[in-house]
Amino acid sequence: MKNTQVSYTNSNVKIRKYKKSDCKKLSDLFYDTVHSVNAKDYTQKQLDVWAPVNINLQNWNKSLEANYTIVATIDNIIVGFGDIEGTGYLNRLYVHKDYQRQGIATRICDELEKAIDQHTYEVHASISAKSFFEKRGYKIIKKQNVEKSGVLLTNYIMRKIINKCLK
Repeated sequence: MKNTQVSYTNSNVKIRKYKKSDCKKLSDLFYDTVHSVNAKDYTQKQLDVWAPVNINLQNWNKSLEANYTIVATIDNIIVGFGDIEGTGYLNRLYVHKDYQRQGIATRICDELEKAIDQHTYEVHASISAKSFFEKRGYKIIKKQNVEKSGVLLTNYIMRKIINKCLK
């Protein structure tokens, strides 16, 4: 497998709010990322139920619009996205497979946490994302197996508590 990763400088990454017209591109990015980046930690069957070929775009858009959702772009190309609920639950955080390990997820996560002023943030992190969140100060609360369409997926409930007095 050849390395197709593209390098950038942090100043090239632009963060903007989600638009309904982004939905299909985000679902494609989600599918491609899960099926490539997470393939080392999950079986093909698990990847297929986690990120199916035919995502219901209407439901996805509804969810993305209900949360605070942002999109990361480089030269107007979507390279990542994330969304967080008002409760501090980080619902999705995905970076395009060709833009991994370049600080984009960190930028997105920083923006999401800043936008939702909470004392506690929570995420259900995949095996692949667990170390990323640990580096951000999230602690594992529980390892769990979640059933989706009859297939078990392992993930970690992780929590980050912010002491607002120290800010």
